[in-house]
Amino acid sequence: MALMIAMLLAMLDNMIIGTAMPTIVGELGGLAHLSWVVTAYTLATAASTPIWGKLGDMYGRKGSFLASIVIFLIGSALSGMAQSMGELIGFRALQGLGAGGLMVGVMAIIGDLIPPRERGKYQGMMAGVMALAMIGGPLVGGTITDHMGWRWSFYINLPLGAIALVMVTMVLHLPKKTAQGKIDYLGAALLTLAITSTVLLTTWGGTEYAWGSAEILGLIAVGLVSTAAFLYVQTRAAEPVLPLHIFRSRNFSLMQVIGFLTGFAMFGGVLYLPLFQQSVQGASATNSGLLLLPMLLSMMVVSLIAGRITTSSGKYKIFPILGGALMVTGLFLLAQMDTTTTRFVSGLYMAVLGAGLGFLMQITMLVAQNSVEMKDMGVASSSATLFRTLGGSFGVALMGSLFTSRVQDTMAERAGAGAEAPGALAGAQLDAASLAKLPEAVREAYQHAVAAGTHSAFLLGAAVAVAGFVAAWFVREVPLRGAGPAPASKEHPAVAQSAAAAH
Repeated sequence: MALMIAMLLAMLDNMIIGTAMPTIVGELGGLAHLSWVVTAYTLATAASTPIWGKLGDMYGRKGSFLASIVIFLIGSALSGMAQSMGELIGFRALQGLGAGGLMVGVMAIIGDLIPPRERGKYQGMMAGVMALAMIGGPLVGGTITDHMGWRWSFYINLPLGAIALVMVTMVLHLPKKTAQGKIDYLGAALLTLAITSTVLLTTWGGTEYAWGSAEILGLIAVGLVSTAAFLYVQTRAAEPVLPLHIFRSRNFSLMQVIGFLTGFAMFGGVLYLPLFQQSVQGASATNSGLLLLPMLLSMMVVSLIAGRITTSSGKYKIFPILGGALMVTGLFLLAQMDTTTTRFVSGLYMAVLGAGLGFLMQITMLVAQNSVEMKDMGVASSSATLFRTLGGSFGVALMGSLFTSRVQDTMAERAGAGAEAPGALAGAQLDAASLAKLPEAVREAYQHAVAAGTHSAFLLGAAVAVAGFVAAWFVREVPLRGAGPAPASKEHPAVAQSAAAAH
């Protein structure tokens, strides 16, 4: 129960903010800042995730888990008090720093306590919590935005976080660990630099700066050098923040690729679907949350079914394949939406994408954890979380750059270069009430521009998701530990020895 509440805390924030974002951006800044509010959060989450995982492996999970909750709550409180877009972006980064430890903490603790073969049942429980957050989050976020103000979208985390702190402190009992070495701070710094430069490259390239500009070329150089240096340091460090030997497992490496692409699709969908519904289909913030139900319900149902089948049969290879196919199909269908698309039709498209995500969300973590030794459970969980978060960051950055560029081009074509069109765009008046006050010509031009932007964004997502579908075919059906005597694994002998020792 304590972990389920912490999972709810980790998942609820992004779902609430998704539907509140148009109102937040409309009050504090322009459309160009939309992706940065999310990018700052996901960037901090990605950079801190491997460190949280390694801290848990070395010093014990309970202390690091509690620390991540406290940091997350401080970031939430400060975000709610932000007076400018710059402050909000900075406080969201602090919030993301804590969020990096929340998800990996929950997953690693479950990995410690429950063998993979039995984990399907608990996956179902966690899937229910995630679905509750995903279904309730947009509804709560929309209701809060419409009736209490967007700041309460952040303040709502505080009472929930307090409950999680008390419960984890009182009821979670884990073995104490003594550190065997020092944290790889140099590796962590290099990884942070590599992630930051890469995300800034994808965010600024072609929008803030030309691809051939000194700024972009400098980011490319920093990204390549820091990545190469990080890989070198990991081969020399006594306690590497991301041990490279775990990538020798084919299944583990494939799960990182699939998890990256799943994050790419999920974050993009959660960000741009409410924007399309509010700007083009005329939904309020509350209604746009409810209109996400087809995607979230199908994700929940499919995830529960996949978890039950995995527990009863021990088979899982078919799920990444089905998930990849449905994710490609769903994103392609969403790319076909325009100003005439009805809510019923868009709901069907969302259900297809949700089913694909449901097959992929839990299986990627399960297979990744099953592919490493128990002593590496933390770094395995953090790696899976890191790659999914990185996928989300890349998805928001690349889809955001393409979306903004397409919106600007379409506005220029339809509304001309007059003052009204650029003014409407720069003000980011995305909510239905504000759009209704615009001149009809400007409103129609803006709606066509947003539709064109979402078309390009989801088409990019569909093209990228094809790689996940291809990767799924190369997954090996390695038996899951925990069902009777541990079977020997040809892929990773150390895994079989560790499982046998556990039995």
